[in-house]
Amino acid sequence: MSVSIETRDACVDFPIFDAKSRSLKKAFLGKAGGSIGRNSSDVVVVEALRDITMSLSEGDRIGLVGHNGAGKSTLLRLLSGIYEPTRGVAQVRGRVAPVFDLGVGMDPEISGYENIIIRGLFLGQTRKQMLAKMDEIAEFTELGDYLEMPLRTYSTGMRVRVAMGVVTSIDPEILLLDEGIGAVDAEFMKKARTRLQALVERSGILVFASHSNEFLAQLCDSAMWIDHGQIRMHGEIEDVIRAYEGDDAADNVARVIADMKREEEKDRRGSSERGKGGERGKGDGRGLDDPERRDGAA
Repeated sequence: MSVSIETRDACVDFPIFDAKSRSLKKAFLGKAGGSIGRNSSDVVVVEALRDITMSLSEGDRIGLVGHNGAGKSTLLRLLSGIYEPTRGVAQVRGRVAPVFDLGVGMDPEISGYENIIIRGLFLGQTRKQMLAKMDEIAEFTELGDYLEMPLRTYSTGMRVRVAMGVVTSIDPEILLLDEGIGAVDAEFMKKARTRLQALVERSGILVFASHSNEFLAQLCDSAMWIDHGQIRMHGEIEDVIRAYEGDDAADNVARVIADMKREEEKDRRGSSERGKGGERGKGDGRGLDDPERRDGAA
């Protein structure tokens, strides 16, 4: 079965049964970012997503941009099956790994090691799979003996290390990622991004909501601007960021992409040179006891 995501005119409405006053509705609208209307039963609803039509297939890497409350996280939850469309259609084919909150599926009263297993089970792994990955995840976190201690003794940054170790160890067909990192030091973040890039390469489809244009440029090949629950624009990352944030942000994205291409080209040249060196080292496969080699060497 091929991996794919298809939505047609998908909408997600949240009924607000106690929205009796104008001030309450205005306050909710300010936080939710959707639009307010009424359904057929005359109940006030917040239209969190409206007329979402998109088609993704294996290999697609799409980044979601938009202000807080624009509908990015709601769209991820629609694609994960947490929300059903109020109207329209949303069809997802493939094993989904939703990564919305790095703390979900973790218990503060048990050890880091036990939380690694619990978090893995939450993401669809088996206990046996997580036990096989335990040493590698533990090494990545750099937490040492702290993994024997209850999670409640951890700082926020330490918890993120555990969660990131588990998340980046899985092999999803569809990865739905809502950026929830930033409480760790810069050196570890660099290490985490390298693992996250490898995770993205292993996944069939990536849908990634982030406020970091640099991160989007590193992981995605297209972008979608969500505004007040609707798709405002879908296209190349640089073009979408230019429309959403302006020329300076788009120019920075272009620099990041150019830097990535230079690094990839440098790696390719290095691999090619190493390959040629290996071929030269092999020679023609004939030893000095070969008559032709012996005569030529004389």
